[in-house]
Amino acid sequence: MNWINNYVRPKINSLFSRREVPENLWTKCDECGTMLFHREIKDAQRVCTNCGHHMYLPPRERFEHLFDGGIFTTVDVPRPIADPLHFRDQKKYPDRLRAAQKATGEDEAMLVAEGEVHRTPIVAAAQDFGFMAGSMGMYVGNAMVAAAERAVAAHKPLVVFSAAGGARMQEGILSLMQMPRTTVAVDMVREAGLPYIVVLTHPTTGGVTASYAMLGDVQIAEPNALICFAGPRVIEQTIRETLPEGFQRAEYLLDHGMLDRVTPRKDQRDELATILRMLTGQGPVVHGDLPAPEAEAQEPPEPEAREQPAKAD
Repeated sequence: MNWINNYVRPKINSLFSRREVPENLWTKCDECGTMLFHREIKDAQRVCTNCGHHMYLPPRERFEHLFDGGIFTTVDVPRPIADPLHFRDQKKYPDRLRAAQKATGEDEAMLVAEGEVHRTPIVAAAQDFGFMAGSMGMYVGNAMVAAAERAVAAHKPLVVFSAAGGARMQEGILSLMQMPRTTVAVDMVREAGLPYIVVLTHPTTGGVTASYAMLGDVQIAEPNALICFAGPRVIEQTIRETLPEGFQRAEYLLDHGMLDRVTPRKDQRDELATILRMLTGQGPVVHGDLPAPEAEAQEPPEPEAREQPAKAD
């Protein structure tokens, strides 16, 4: 009976046992449907290797690719009053916040950090579309003000990566007040004579588009990003007309003078450093470490002249 216990039973158990496989090993591209391995998609900055579609990229992961060596320091953001309106729809507002914090691992919808991009010191702020659609509430307003104040204090350029569905309805008029508040924060950076660059990612809509997202000295967008105030479906239903193909997409806005550049993620690091160094009067970007200067070769000393012996008569 030992052969049953030692051989047959383990084989039967292996047939019926299920191996535990993590659910996040594969990601499906929203554009072309290609299944992408998680390591492959992370190395590609969450850009589809088949069709080039730019997917959702969390702020910390974005900063790891942006800053030199993935090294950055987060900037503290003052926390506003929690649930000032005691808002409730299908869920209580605090419950929605806790669910978003659990899903993203972040406190709120914007992360502020400082570091170097090709040895160019900057302050950067990135919105997290995974956190309640990146909606702009009092915290995002505080984050923009904190980023602007840090940029002015450290005399560094400010780069903002926008991604939002608009103002946060759970905070009502308090969220709408962040539009003029963030505009004033951008003016602080301008008055200090510092560059302010915006990288618009998919999607950037609503009150964010109507405030700090369209105030950059240089406006850059990711390919095929939706950038608008009201979405295309709302406009079509209002004017009862069919909109042009690609309307409100990054390439359409570039063709009509609303943007300066449309830049894929893999090129953003180099392009941002080049533009920032040009605007701040620095030299061109240097890739890699400069070679150590060679020691100047010293000429060998001249041989001492020897006295010639006198010739005998």
